[in-house]
Amino acid sequence: MLFLLGILIVVAIAACNNNTPTKPNSALTDNCRVIQHAMGETCVPLNPQRIVVLDSVMLEAAIALDEKPVGSPLEYIMSPVSTEGIEDLGDVEAINLERVLALKPDLILGLAESTAPYSQLSQIAPTVLVDFEHSGEWKEHFAFVGKVLGKSEQVDRVMSDYYQRAKEFQQKMSNSSKTYVSIVRIYPTQINLYTKAGFPGTVLEDAGLSRPTSQDLNLEETKGLVDNPIQYTISEEVINKADGDAVFVVVGDWDAKIDEVLTSLKADPLWLKLEAVQQGKVYEVPDYWLGSGAIAANAVLDDLFEYLLEDNF
Repeated sequence: MLFLLGILIVVAIAACNNNTPTKPNSALTDNCRVIQHAMGETCVPLNPQRIVVLDSVMLEAAIALDEKPVGSPLEYIMSPVSTEGIEDLGDVEAINLERVLALKPDLILGLAESTAPYSQLSQIAPTVLVDFEHSGEWKEHFAFVGKVLGKSEQVDRVMSDYYQRAKEFQQKMSNSSKTYVSIVRIYPTQINLYTKAGFPGTVLEDAGLSRPTSQDLNLEETKGLVDNPIQYTISEEVINKADGDAVFVVVGDWDAKIDEVLTSLKADPLWLKLEAVQQGKVYEVPDYWLGSGAIAANAVLDDLFEYLLEDNF
């Protein structure tokens, strides 16, 4: 049975490969458009109907453009999107290629860091992979997906709505004094601070909010501390670096140990001395704060409206 299954997979891949457009001479053909991406050049369908994505970044971007993929890894989705009707392709670190093949996609979207071999993916369907360094690049990624799908105008509309909401928040906060917002992420074994370059930092900046000195760092400044462009780990002795006028603590449900670390943090005498803790200005938020796109960014704005405006800052 395994032998027969192997034959069927080879035949199906060959069939898909035969249907894949060859490299055209112009930027646009009758049935596809040429896209330059991390792995080279691919001619993608003008109106793909069965999109497979390889990660949550591409999943959110597609859904934000009203394109529900037929398949995606669903183990860990940071953005508040509905995954109903989407086939689970397994762990993002081990994409199930047989499931991808069975879905008969006409376009595959993913990040260049995907562990799924591009050579095999591109035999199943036209495949576009995007270079990814950090979450703060989400606007560029969204614009690129819009270009791939022929929906650049819709990207502009989505982003225009987002910026309008951010402006509205700024206007409503204008009567308040300068507010310094801290972002703390709880890991199973450590506590990190997010700086300006990452996804949440870009949203706070768009909303006109300031950052504490410990987090008022750009990409290069953060890299100078650690080999990471958007966050760094703090020890218990310097937990005061997490303080601010408001502290948003990002807690995910992907590891049970996160709850243990959070419980321990809340009982720490040094944590209890923080001004934000004593003022009741600490807010636990879901991991869409680590987000990947416009949907998550709007969810973060929702939290800013709720916690910072309604709490009379």
